[in-house]
Amino acid sequence: MNDMVSRRLFNHLRAALFGGRLTQGQVDGVNAILRGWRQHGQGGNPDQLAYVLATAVHETAGRLAPVRETLAESDAEAVARLEAAYGAGRLPQVSQPYWRPDEEGKSWFGRGFVQLTFRRNYERMGEALGLDLVADPDLALKSEVAADALVAGMRQGLFTGRRLDEFLQGERQDWVGARRIVNGLDRAEKLGLLAQTIREGLS
Repeated sequence: MNDMVSRRLFNHLRAALFGGRLTQGQVDGVNAILRGWRQHGQGGNPDQLAYVLATAVHETAGRLAPVRETLAESDAEAVARLEAAYGAGRLPQVSQPYWRPDEEGKSWFGRGFVQLTFRRNYERMGEALGLDLVADPDLALKSEVAADALVAGMRQGLFTGRRLDEFLQGERQDWVGARRIVNGLDRAEKLGLLAQTIREGLS
């Protein structure tokens, strides 16, 4: 992505999504994702990049910075919030409370630009990135690591087994189905529209 396209993208994000203003944290987050895309993207497919960016916007509630699940400020707060939601029956899809600390005291709640959960997924992502995310799961909160996990995970199918090129490649433009790369069809139409809006800034 050249400087002109990058400037156009930032101007578009400001106007179309964020009321005319981006925080420095949002700018830094987008730059981290663009760097990850250049490193792991293997090409200039703007549809796929738009969907990656849309996923980050959605999964971080617009912050565009790596976050803990529930947007908690600490591990303990994330665990407490998830435990409260589970106890109140607000997480019916959860059969195994993955956030509860294991025998080593580590919690495997979601972290990053996209929520990486469960120890086995930290192991798999760590292997893909050449990092020991099991020894230090909070590495997933570092911008460069989070961006690499987001891009590599979506390209290689490391989250659900589904990959970007299954949905957005050549004449295939399944903006709704692409949500299966991360989380079934949860808010899939919303994500599809958001990705298409971002795509306009990559033209």
